[in-house]
Amino acid sequence: MRVLVTGCNGQLGSALADLLSARATDTVKGVDLPAIDITSPVSVHEVFTQFVPDVVINCAAWTAVDAAEAREADALRVNGYGPRVLAEACKAAGSWMVQISTDYVFAGEANTPYPEDAAPDPKTAYGRTKLAGEIAVQQVLPEAHYLVRTAWLYGLQGNNFVKTMLTMEAERDNVSVVDDQHGQPTYARDLAEQILLLLDARPPAGTFHATNAGATTWFEFTRAIFESVGADSLRVLATDSASFVRPAPRPAYSVLAQDKWQFVGLKPMRDWRAALAAAFADGISAP
Repeated sequence: MRVLVTGCNGQLGSALADLLSARATDTVKGVDLPAIDITSPVSVHEVFTQFVPDVVINCAAWTAVDAAEAREADALRVNGYGPRVLAEACKAAGSWMVQISTDYVFAGEANTPYPEDAAPDPKTAYGRTKLAGEIAVQQVLPEAHYLVRTAWLYGLQGNNFVKTMLTMEAERDNVSVVDDQHGQPTYARDLAEQILLLLDARPPAGTFHATNAGATTWFEFTRAIFESVGADSLRVLATDSASFVRPAPRPAYSVLAQDKWQFVGLKPMRDWRAALAAAFADGISAP
């Protein structure tokens, strides 16, 4: 399988490139800025001319959630128009496409896990732009795409919540973290493995929720991070979202159901605590 990974320098893209490179059955090409600009049909065409993929996994995205509130048009170009450009190139080449999306496409106001067929209702600019990308891929490649929604992603590369909390653990006596936002911490390597499992099985096109199993709050997650490095978890203090007002409101509840995996005969991802332990075993650390 010839796989093009866009956004290969990010948390998920780098994990995918590493896993694919280790598989003898696959050829992988990882690209990121400036080697590719997914918003430029000319740039995408040049890459497809050099490397005609069987599958494109699009990890390139505008992920600055708060900045998107003030620059929604810029975020939309990357998160909405960029996936359409890639999907059009895939259609011309006869390639499949995996579009990575987010829990932010939902309102975050539920009290039970969102199934894959739940109606999107984004409340932020970031969520709206990511939904636009989903719709574009579905329209252009109705029978040759997977939408993979994830949440609370962290990995060995780049900046993320785990690394930030490790820095705070080293620098502060106590850390206050919100305890009224519920979600699923997801290890990038686990997500990468799940995407490859999906591509190997190749069920019909559709939408899949891919997060580590279980649910927690940012407060409980931080306590688990502290415990992972032998720090006193009682140094993590609970607070609420009203104490941390941001330009983009965070979902109060963004737990994603995993039913689609069993429907197509595949195992869902492991529990988030086991994944966190694996991340530390793999060497995750403060930046």
